[in-house]
Amino acid sequence: MTRDSVAVVVDAVRALSMDAVQAANSGHPGTPMALAPLGWLLFSEERKHDPHMPHWPDRDRFVLSCGHASMLQYALLHLSGYEVSIDDLKNFRQWGSLTPGHPEVKHTPGVEVTTGPLGQGLANAVGMALAEVHLAARFNRPGHTIVDHTTWCIVSDGDLMEGVSAEASSLAGHLKLGKLICFWDDNKITIDGRTDITFTEDVCARYAAYGWHVQSVDSAENLAALRVAIAAARADARPSFIRVSSIIGWPSPGKKDSSKAHGAPLGPDEVKATKRVMGWPEEPAFFVPPEVEAHRAAVVARGRADHEAWRARWRAYATAHPALAEEFEDASRGKLARGWEAALPTFPADAKGMGTRKAGQAVLQALAKVAPALVGGSADLAESNFTAMEHLPAFGSGDGIPRNIAYGIREHAMGAIVNGMALHGGVIAYGSTFFVFTDYMRPALRLAALCKLPVRHIFTHDSIGVGEDGPTHQPVEHLAALRAMPGMLVLRPCDANEVREAYIAAFSSDGPACIVLSRQNAPTLDRTKLGAADGLHRGAYILAEAEGGAAQAVIIATGTEVSVALKARELLAAEGLRARVVSMPSWELFARQPESWRDQVLPRSLKVRVVVEAATRFGWERWAGDAGSYITLDHYGASAPAERLYKEFGITAEAAAAAVRTALGR
Repeated sequence: MTRDSVAVVVDAVRALSMDAVQAANSGHPGTPMALAPLGWLLFSEERKHDPHMPHWPDRDRFVLSCGHASMLQYALLHLSGYEVSIDDLKNFRQWGSLTPGHPEVKHTPGVEVTTGPLGQGLANAVGMALAEVHLAARFNRPGHTIVDHTTWCIVSDGDLMEGVSAEASSLAGHLKLGKLICFWDDNKITIDGRTDITFTEDVCARYAAYGWHVQSVDSAENLAALRVAIAAARADARPSFIRVSSIIGWPSPGKKDSSKAHGAPLGPDEVKATKRVMGWPEEPAFFVPPEVEAHRAAVVARGRADHEAWRARWRAYATAHPALAEEFEDASRGKLARGWEAALPTFPADAKGMGTRKAGQAVLQALAKVAPALVGGSADLAESNFTAMEHLPAFGSGDGIPRNIAYGIREHAMGAIVNGMALHGGVIAYGSTFFVFTDYMRPALRLAALCKLPVRHIFTHDSIGVGEDGPTHQPVEHLAALRAMPGMLVLRPCDANEVREAYIAAFSSDGPACIVLSRQNAPTLDRTKLGAADGLHRGAYILAEAEGGAAQAVIIATGTEVSVALKARELLAAEGLRARVVSMPSWELFARQPESWRDQVLPRSLKVRVVVEAATRFGWERWAGDAGSYITLDHYGASAPAERLYKEFGITAEAAAAAVRTALGR
């Protein structure tokens, strides 16, 4: 189509964006107005998608990383036939609407990813491209290609200032993710003014250095140049970065090319003036001319044809490769093989035991053998986290079906890339690093929780037990931080068999889960004498009942500190004092249990409660109360062997026993 034939739709995107932001009296009109030509080109010509079936597996993915420009996406969805109505646009940013201030996956039809925190969307797009690579290698066969799609991403200046975009882009270039095409909206404007007050680097040179195919289009209005650039991007084996020079707020006569067009309504008078420049009716608001319907119908018909062509290929594939077709459908649903839990090892009692990270290694290797969709790796710590899948190919190696990902020292990007893989579907994604480095990952973890994404993270070196590396590497407040995150499942198992159950809980969860494991050894408990490890699935359970009568006190512990609690129980029993030990690997799972279970484990009548955990006390009052005693760590650690640190900081059985005695008045 020529520019003239699509001008009416492009101007409809602009007018709807202005009107919606004005009606809401908040939002970002400038970028949707500037990028209307690019957006319509992608949705009407370049992108493979079916507006009436938004989730078919081989569709192209679209990521608006600059989520503040959400009206661009909403207008495009409406005008290309998705179930986003004109009334939805009128309710932009309002309670209960399908058009929130930033795009939200699982909320608005056609939105693939929740974006807004800048840089995250670009990293998500890298994850989507990685998932496509894995699925193509796993399922495509000669003469039967069922996975062959592109991930499109639009980024802003702000996205490219954020460090996460640099991390993710560096990895994408290294891995040569050729199905990833990214457009940089180079409008040179941010909230505070022109970008050159902070941002003067040669961005295109940076992306060339990352190993991307780099092009420039000097005007967002030049559809012919955009088409040429896209064709060249498709033909290149590298990820593509296309700089698109735009004028924010175009064609507003009074506010274009100004930060005034960025994050606030244009104002009624400027909206009318802009519509006059466009030759658009000033009234009514949200006007869409009838000739747009033909364009909408054409997009829908094209999408239906693409989808039906894929369905035909799929039927031929299923006939030729029925077992693979069944695997593909299971992978698309995120389904693990029936009975996969039985493949995971159990561990014999062992007083010396092992670090729970080491037990996690054994469990992960067993899981990898029965879960071919499992894809993941570590942020340059595989030798310490023990989270590489043995004897399986890595992305970028060119060998077989890639499953291991070497993320490099890029924790933030790792978290966002794992999110992108989960959003894409077809893979079961995980990441891993030292627990202390969740600080670097927090924005991605938060979005995983917000979006209820089935991602899993394996965090090791969980406490001052890290030892000699010192306080910079000893997580203290991190358990509290993750527990405070709504929707995040946190699991800190106490021994090898609880590790097994933690993996089952994490990989059965519909939302994000973190398994928190130790460097230092923990005894593998003799479960013939103690509560069964599958009590983990109830969050907390009675590990050891009081001896010689009803419990006078309860000692609650997690992780390696459970063995400290058991030793304290023995010390007290020798004095005739009766203490119950409760292992509490997951607050979240315990909170979900019926009140009857919670009251059985932690009876209201049992007032003397002592918490033992090598982390901050914050939040434990929920379970132990203000009158509880706390053997916790409300300061940073130090550099020394782990055993010395536990002794110096009082995380000991003797301290726990003393707390019980004091509470009982003994």
